Amino acid sequence: MSHFDVVIIGAGAAGLMCAAVAGDRGRRVLVLDHQGQVGRKVLLSGGGRCNFTNTDAGAGHYLSRNPHFAKSALARFTPADFIAMVERHGIPYHEKKDGQLFCDDSAHDILAMLLAECKNGGVAIQSGVSVKQVTREGEAFRVETGDETFACDSLVVASGGLSLPKVGATSFGYKLAEQFGIPMVPPRAGLAPFTWGEKDRNTWERLAGISSSVRVTCGKVSFAEALLFTHRGLSGPAILQISSYWTPGTPVFVDWFPGEELETWLAGARKKRPKAVLRSLLAERLPRRLAAVLCTELEADEQLCRLSDARLREIAESLHGWEFLPGGSEGYRTAEVTVGGVDTDALSSRTMEAKAVPGLYFVGEVVDVTGWLGGFNFQWAWASGHAAGEAV
Repeated sequence: MSHFDVVIIGAGAAGLMCAAVAGDRGRRVLVLDHQGQVGRKVLLSGGGRCNFTNTDAGAGHYLSRNPHFAKSALARFTPADFIAMVERHGIPYHEKKDGQLFCDDSAHDILAMLLAECKNGGVAIQSGVSVKQVTREGEAFRVETGDETFACDSLVVASGGLSLPKVGATSFGYKLAEQFGIPMVPPRAGLAPFTWGEKDRNTWERLAGISSSVRVTCGKVSFAEALLFTHRGLSGPAILQISSYWTPGTPVFVDWFPGEELETWLAGARKKRPKAVLRSLLAERLPRRLAAVLCTELEADEQLCRLSDARLREIAESLHGWEFLPGGSEGYRTAEVTVGGVDTDALSSRTMEAKAVPGLYFVGEVVDVTGWLGGFNFQWAWASGHAAGEAV
């Protein structure tokens, strides 16, 4: 039986970062991953160019039952720290929008960087290895695979969540937490498209492929981004963002004219162009087919001069707060993240160590910390992995 200071289960973003940091500290580290290729979600992210961080990654961009938990790790390993690593390895990158940083060439550059950092620290990595059993013997852990058994003083669970099962997502981390009596926040799909409810399907699926800049609201949370109609439902950045806050049976509201005083614009247009038809006017600001469907649903496909002040106000209010009741989300199949996971109340925010099980750590997506779209989840992976790597 081989002995390591640290065994890390999961060779994704958080696991490799943790391994690199621990190895650099002189710790003897082994990383195990059940996939034949390590870092598969890293390679798929950002359309193959890896949206590896966001320069605005603060705790306010994360969901968690404890919204303050992520502050410590994020403050001690910042986007600037990861960017410095990227630049040290000579990886060209660019800002796409709103602080989102992508590789110029390929996500392979980020994975190669992480593997190089691990190699420099003498980290051993075994892929295509499934962990069959984990037990605790005294203050050490025993990790059994199909062929070998490893002992370690520190065990780090970086096995991810349930999103994108096609790239190997499993419930391993959740089951291990439950085995050691660590509480869970029930997981659910996040950053996932919505599917149509029966009420909306026939009306809206004909607009598949059309997108528009909107503001989407669910409860007290809003996002101003693009919305995309699909044959299955609603997608696009605005929908993916709000989906992490949505619960079944709750409506979402779409403002088709965010930031505009629509009633004032409509009244002005009626005065200047009284014979203009509403759908033609809306089509100046919205895709033509979308404008036509909206007017049909509003039962207001007529000349502006025929619309009273009260009717214009009603139309404006509807277009600023159009209600959809999603039939559901597409679930883990297409979700980019998992909301929920290991309860942060059971972990140290500084080290990611389980309070009740010394030597056991949880990092990355397996923890109940979920970032917004746009590089925030990678920054959590780097920060939480770094925090544990400094502690193990």
